[in-house]
Amino acid sequence: MTVPTYLHLSTRSLLMAEHALAGGFDGVVVDMQHGEHDLGSATTLIRSIPGSLSRTLVRVPRIDSGIIGAVLDAGAGGIIAPTVETAAQAAALVAAVKFPPAGGRSLGPLRPGLYAGPSPLAAANDAVRGYAQIESAAGLAALDEILATPGLDGVYIGPADLAVSLGRPPRLDWADGPVRAAIDEVIAGARKAGIAVGIFCLSGAYAGALAEARDVDFVGLGTDVGLLAGASKALIESFRG
Repeated sequence: MTVPTYLHLSTRSLLMAEHALAGGFDGVVVDMQHGEHDLGSATTLIRSIPGSLSRTLVRVPRIDSGIIGAVLDAGAGGIIAPTVETAAQAAALVAAVKFPPAGGRSLGPLRPGLYAGPSPLAAANDAVRGYAQIESAAGLAALDEILATPGLDGVYIGPADLAVSLGRPPRLDWADGPVRAAIDEVIAGARKAGIAVGIFCLSGAYAGALAEARDVDFVGLGTDVGLLAGASKALIESFRG
């Protein structure tokens, strides 16, 4: 089964985004939490990507209606909100992402024709997604309440921080143990709630296995910095023998 793949962009480079998309990624995650992006660089990058509404997500540094509204006005197709641990935080995310009556997003038609059709606000609410990132023991404990939030489009699993919160090493691509059990719990909960679930991975094989098992609806697959670092290391090692 093929699911959309997104490369996390830590740098401000449009070239990185262009090469990622040309190389086969379905989209990019503009990372304002763990990347070098500020609001200006994020919105400029979003506007520079053709078809940004279907090809860009933004991980914001926090649930802030001003930041979220600005990147959505620029044409982002969805928001990943980090460290969501309560239903109230999930509701605040929905309020920032959706136009009334589903939410409280302020109307700012920055780009012409971004949302097509006779009812552009309804089209926007259908097109733009809000994902609550589950990456802590507290988020796991409140999972049922978070998943029940009206208007929430999905959840995004952050395995490294989740592992640390559960007293485990900060790594990704867990195949077994308590962290994998927690990942499976989030996936099962999202399936029961009827909302989407995504996960950040490093290994294409690991992500592919999740996709093949129909466990996830989309994956964040590595970072631009990570790809460059890995390719640099492999190239130098091959040169030095």
